[in-house]
Amino acid sequence: MTLQKPILSAVLYVALALGAIPVATAAIAAPPDRASLLKLRQGEMRKLAIHKTPVEMPRVKVLDMDGKSRSLDEFKGKYVVLNFWATWCAPCRAEMPALGRLQARIGGDAIEVLLIATGRNPRPAIHKFFKDAGIHNLLTLRDPRQALSGPSGVFGLPTTLILNPGGQEIARMQGDARWDSPEAISFLTALTGRTGSGG
Repeated sequence: MTLQKPILSAVLYVALALGAIPVATAAIAAPPDRASLLKLRQGEMRKLAIHKTPVEMPRVKVLDMDGKSRSLDEFKGKYVVLNFWATWCAPCRAEMPALGRLQARIGGDAIEVLLIATGRNPRPAIHKFFKDAGIHNLLTLRDPRQALSGPSGVFGLPTTLILNPGGQEIARMQGDARWDSPEAISFLTALTGRTGSGG
């Protein structure tokens, strides 16, 4: 008889925890279909090409700033705004602060802004670039031999790909954009299926 109260409390706790699951996940819905995403291409997002079907990314290794091997597979499970850039690229310099603000505003467990320094970009030049641009919150990987950018069809900089949580490319932007614009925020928020603005 003395065990009934603890058991009842445990059962009640589990029931309440399970009952809370729909509340916790209610803010997340299925991402919109392609037709809906096409309608969201307003303003800064007009140049965004949305693929009819997801495109597999090359399974190659890139390097981090310490020279260690990294893979895009590490970022599966979230949407990735994958920006190919270079230190010598003037439009890249112009758009980089907006990418930093995008990461600060909606980056997190649903979205990650990830940079790929494409071609020859010495590490001191990358550090100087970020210092001059006031960037401190973006992860950059290096693709010195264009093992990723070449097979991905990146022939001009900047180019930004949007990857789904499965690591597939679902959209692409040629050229620079104001990634922290209301149109970009609305598009990416809708893409994740979230009702809020945070990740």
